[in-house]
Amino acid sequence: MRFHLVTLFPEFFTTPLEVSFVGKAIANGTLEIEFHNPRDRAEGVHRQVDDAPFGGGAGMVMMPEPLALTLDPLAATHRVLLTPSGAPLRQDDLDRYATLPEVTLVCGRYEGIDQRIIDHFIDEEVSLGDFVLLGGEVAAAAIIEGVARLLPGVIGNPESTETESFRGNGLLEEPHYTRPATFRGWKVPEVLLSGDHAKIAEWRAQQRVERTVRRRPDLLDP
Repeated sequence: MRFHLVTLFPEFFTTPLEVSFVGKAIANGTLEIEFHNPRDRAEGVHRQVDDAPFGGGAGMVMMPEPLALTLDPLAATHRVLLTPSGAPLRQDDLDRYATLPEVTLVCGRYEGIDQRIIDHFIDEEVSLGDFVLLGGEVAAAAIIEGVARLLPGVIGNPESTETESFRGNGLLEEPHYTRPATFRGWKVPEVLLSGDHAKIAEWRAQQRVERTVRRRPDLLDP
């Protein structure tokens, strides 16, 4: 699949797109990344892309013209604006993006982008959570990594993506342990060393429920 990144700072992605599974997916052609900088479409000596908001107020707003010219050729893609005002990003969203041939991630900056662009060029608005960053680049990197791991052949054992948090019944994942069985006096739960697969499965299911109740009760069915 292909991601189109609309960003004023393409250099932000240099390292995130080179490491681990994402870098391998790009290298073998499973994942493609294409950058689109609105500043390249801006006019004037200074290539201005932002201006003061109508009605007054603090900060600057990304101007519509450079963004419109950037997004015009991407009309056939699914265009996602990354903004604190968007709907919370969920695993279901990443699953959905992974089935699409092309997704455009629009990274807002400053106080945001002109609403007319949102009204006429954006298909979906998403947010990483109830907090504000300097721009949408961090969220875009998170989405790319979350989608890349779902693409065929990117992760060695595809079953690992089916038993993690938010899968199946939507619960959080259970705790994990590895060797040694005793570390600084802290022991691995005996059931995991028992070899009894039925009991291990039961323990893991119980842990998923208990962890979700403690940490994310909002995920539970009322």
